[in-house]
Parts: sequence; structure tokens; C-alpha cells
Amino acid sequence: MRPDDVRHMHRALELGRRGMGNTWPNPAVGCVIVKDEAIVGEGWTQPGGRPHAETEALARAGEAARGATAYVTLEPCAHYGQTPPCSDALIAAGIARVVAPFLDTDPRVSGQGFVRLRAAGVEVDTGVCADEAAKDHAGFFCRIEMDRPLLTLKLATSLDGRIATASGDSQWITGPHTRSYVHQLRATHDAVMVGAGTVRADDPLLTVRGFDVPRQPVRIVVSRRLDLPINSNLARTLDVAPVWLCHAEDAPENARKAWAERGAELIEVPLHGRQVDIPSMMLALGRAGLTRVFCEGGGELAASLLAADVVDRLDLHIGGVVIGAEGRPALGALGLDTLAEAPRFGLTSVRQSGDDVVQSWTRQRRQSQA
Repeated sequence: MRPDDVRHMHRALELGRRGMGNTWPNPAVGCVIVKDEAIVGEGWTQPGGRPHAETEALARAGEAARGATAYVTLEPCAHYGQTPPCSDALIAAGIARVVAPFLDTDPRVSGQGFVRLRAAGVEVDTGVCADEAAKDHAGFFCRIEMDRPLLTLKLATSLDGRIATASGDSQWITGPHTRSYVHQLRATHDAVMVGAGTVRADDPLLTVRGFDVPRQPVRIVVSRRLDLPINSNLARTLDVAPVWLCHAEDAPENARKAWAERGAELIEVPLHGRQVDIPSMMLALGRAGLTRVFCEGGGELAASLLAADVVDRLDLHIGGVVIGAEGRPALGALGLDTLAEAPRFGLTSVRQSGDDVVQSWTRQRRQSQA
């Protein structure tokens, strides 16, 4: 590792984050090209997954790329898709050295990008900022290795763990700073998920507002029988952002037809008891290309996701209000008999947000699942 490697990789990671929520099914990669200690080219994966970060940075660097170092937040690709391999583009541009955190676990790449580079005489160094890059690419790796997207569950609760009063009033438990942060979170995810109860009760838009985004997230509703109001905000704004409806095989045909005619995407999922099978649903979303899903759904959906062990990250937004035992709990029943069965999370960050507290937690997997 050279003295400036970490600094330049931090910049590449910063650039890569600009693509979060916009590049699926591809990873959100950043690239910085440095020559004689000066940055001569920068790029990040563009909306829809192409052009790739390396192509963007090389175009900006031009002839200055010859003999330069490229800092890339993921191994350059080595396969032909809708664009030629980025490893070949780096070689053709005369890049002398490539620095990356780690290899790409996509079977189409899996070290072959580094092999091509080294075979062409390009110096390759890895391991720089690997922990930070792993967090940024966790959704992409989740889809590649587990066939499903990374799932972040957001819960906005009172100090005593309630999400609404007994009558269902929940506006607003948290303040404007935290609500703005929720829109930032939506913008960095491929999709926003809620349950049918949330749609019926709140009639949400689920779009990113207050920020310019090149691509609105997909809006996913989990509704076994598609018992959703066809004149809802979601239905009226299908030209703004896609709506995907995850339903079971017993959803009425007339409801399917009505939503399909509106332009919604229907995803049939097997039944598990009286609800859609959550693991099957997550696999279907992975097959559709999603890498990062942000769930804002109510207590029953949250409990179902936790019980199915598909929640990877938990964002807990705590407002300074007390509602009482008659209020609606943040989670539905999990059916646990012992604490050993309970999902456990490790605290990764905590901060004040206006008058609220925002905590971020990461799922602690059992050793047998690691």
C-alpha cells in the first residue's frame, strides 16, 4: 500500500455512493484515476448500471490515463455483457496500476478481471478500504451469494416502542429532520416496501421527495389478496415510479387484472400459512435484479420479515413521545418461546436527529449461518 492509496480510495467510495439506488442490478462502483499525484479522471456507475465507473473515469482522463493508477471500489469486470469488460478498457487506456478493495464474487468475474490485468503487465493491489467497500457493496453481494436483496427494516417508534395510537394516528412520531433522513434512505435503495395495511391506512406515495434523484425506487406492496384501493396514490402515480405487488396464488383474478391494467408488476408468491412466503418473495425480488430494499411497512410485515430471518439491517428512529400500552406495538407476534430463538442485532451507529434518536443495527448471524 502506498501513502495516498487510502485517500484516493475514500474518494472512489464517495463517488460510488452516488449510484446507490440507481444502478441495480449492477453494483454502485466508483473510480478515480490518479497521475503524478493529481486526479485526472473520476466516474461512477450510471443509472441503470451502465456506463460503468471505469468507462466514465477513463473518458474524463483521456490520454492522461496512460501510466496512471486507477482506484476502483470493486474488481473491474471481465465479461462481455451490454458493454465490453472494464479490465480490457483499463488495459487499452494504458493504466499502469489498479487498486481495489477485493475481487467481485459474481461468477462471471470472480478474480478474472485481476488475472487479465496482471497478464497485461498492470500492477494490481487489493485490500485497500475493504471493510468500507464491503458495507457499500453488501446489497450486490447479497444478491450474488444469497439470491436475494439486502433488506433494511425501518421502525419509527415512540420512546415506549409504539408506532401509533390505538386509533392508528402516527403523524408524526418523529420530527422533520428524521423524516427528511428517511427520504435520503429511500434514495439509496432500489426499492421501498410496505404491507397492504400501510397502504390502506396511510395511502402513501413512497417516493423520494426533497432530493433530486435520477431514478425513483420501485414501490413494493406485500398483499396476499391484493385487497388494495385501486384509486390510491400508488395507482395514480405509476408514471412516476413502478409499483410491484407481491401476492399469493389465491389473489382474486379481478384484482390482478385491475392492477395489471394500471401498469403494476404482479409477483405471485407461494403461501406460507396465511401469508405470502417471505423467503420465496425475497428470492423473487433478487431474480428481478433488486440489490437493496428498504422496508417501511407496519408491525405485522416487520414481524414476518424478522421471523423469516431476512432482515439484514435495522434502522430504529425514536421520537421523544410516549403513547402508552394501548398504542400499536412496533412489531407483531414473532412466536418465540425462548430468547435463544430471538433475532439479535449489533449496534453500528447512534446519533441525534433533531429531537429524535436514530440507531442503526446489523443482524448478528448464528455461527452455523455464517
